Amino acid sequence: MRAFRYFILLFVLAVPGLAQQPPAPAEPPDSVFGEQIEVRVVNVEVVITDKQGNRVAGLAPGDLRLRVDGKEVPIEYFTEVRGGQAIAPEAAAAEGPVRGLPSLAPGSPVGTSYLVFIDDYFAIPTRRNEVLRSLKAEVARLGPEDRMAIVAFDGRKPEMLSTWSNSERTLTRALDEAMLRQAHGFQRLTELRSFETTRRLGGPMTSQRSRFAQQLDLEEISYAERIASQVSRVVSAAVGTLRGFASPPGRKVMLLLSGGWPYSPTEFVINDPARAVVSRDVPDGEELLKPLTDTANRLGYTVYPVDVPGVETAGPDASLAAPSGGGLNLREQEMHASLQAIAEETGGRALLNAGREKALLTAESDTRSYYWLGFTPTWQKNDQRHDVKVEVKRPGLEVRSRDSFLDLSRKTEVSMMVESAMLFGAGPDATPMPMQLGKPVKAGRREIEVPVTLAIPADAVTMVQLEGKHVARLELRIAAVDVEGNRSAIPVIPLQLSLDQPPPKGAHLRYDTRIKLRRINQHLIVAVFDPLSNRILTAEADITP
Repeated sequence: MRAFRYFILLFVLAVPGLAQQPPAPAEPPDSVFGEQIEVRVVNVEVVITDKQGNRVAGLAPGDLRLRVDGKEVPIEYFTEVRGGQAIAPEAAAAEGPVRGLPSLAPGSPVGTSYLVFIDDYFAIPTRRNEVLRSLKAEVARLGPEDRMAIVAFDGRKPEMLSTWSNSERTLTRALDEAMLRQAHGFQRLTELRSFETTRRLGGPMTSQRSRFAQQLDLEEISYAERIASQVSRVVSAAVGTLRGFASPPGRKVMLLLSGGWPYSPTEFVINDPARAVVSRDVPDGEELLKPLTDTANRLGYTVYPVDVPGVETAGPDASLAAPSGGGLNLREQEMHASLQAIAEETGGRALLNAGREKALLTAESDTRSYYWLGFTPTWQKNDQRHDVKVEVKRPGLEVRSRDSFLDLSRKTEVSMMVESAMLFGAGPDATPMPMQLGKPVKAGRREIEVPVTLAIPADAVTMVQLEGKHVARLELRIAAVDVEGNRSAIPVIPLQLSLDQPPPKGAHLRYDTRIKLRRINQHLIVAVFDPLSNRILTAEADITP
């Protein structure tokens, strides 16, 4: 993804009685501005089977062992879900409601929330529509406690085709709409053909030299970097989609319809098992897919990647489908490796080949019976990843579950909210904030400068007395997405408001700044976050140079 930047040029606070203060310290005094303490549960859904793949029921908490970063931790909450019904009480009762702990009373139905993400950037329409038609035929299987949301991504911005719904009519209409959308897999195929044609035009000597080269040449590096950027773009959209649908009730499942993401762009480009490349200048699948698997594990989503055949099944000649011993060409193996890695790290299953024709049916049967475990770690809010492993003490049984959780900082959590608002619009809990844009002016050959004025509702922020002043310490975030789908980073800017007297009811605090953007159509979103109340104020607008 091409680098995309904007710059904050000037800050002006202009409101009667409001004095401009020096920047807020990185860590404000705990007695006034300390982080709020909240109890959050890590949920781990566990599937246990015997050697024949049959589900094993009737296990108790003592039959399982839970390890975090290699150390055994107690299982604080335990429920067996069998056939969509909670049948076992929790191992330990909580003292009051616990955030993140679902209500799983014995005999109560446990619904599933299916988030469908359609990758139109890599997919070929006919293959994608085969999978969508199968989903449409299976929507009627959703129970009264189930729901589904559908999002499609074309390489620019995710589009929500349906929010959470269990209406067969609503969902089939959304799937029909999805089948009419343009897919861009043939563009990816054209890029591959162009690369292979260039290699062939180099002649036999070029092919012979490259086969024994331990480094990628410039053409190989360029194409591999392009693939890595494209995969990163779709992964970023899938991550934003997860964040935008972070808290549905019940079991959380993502059906990820992928048109083909190579696990290793380098191996995809080389397409030769006999060639050993020593230097790896291009990120591989572990780095490219990590944001997706980390986010899914953090939010409690089990991911079922669905193979939507794209580039690897439409090769124009034998050069694009070098055979391997397993009956799959090497590039197809790269696609499958990505899907399998995502499934393994989130506790799901990769639905390949014929499995894609019954994606919802497979995910439904796989998530109707499982063990739900919960524990409350000591949260540090430091953005660290922690390994999770569930072991069964009885011999001969196999376990499938998520393998990690992410201890998000408050800064990252709020940035996630802002990114979700940028992709899908502000959520129902966000407070609208008036914003006025001035006339864009040229600021160089390829950039513009835009005056921005915010009117921050005084009633929506928390002001406390500090050293004789009424002070609010806030966080400002600004993000933009251009018409090509490139998104800016989201900086966190400390914003301190200080008044001699409490602001009158209904007052607004004016904040002026200027931002510099590339001279291209942009969608701008601004968010002000109040750490004391956890309230987020948002404003958004389109900018046309």
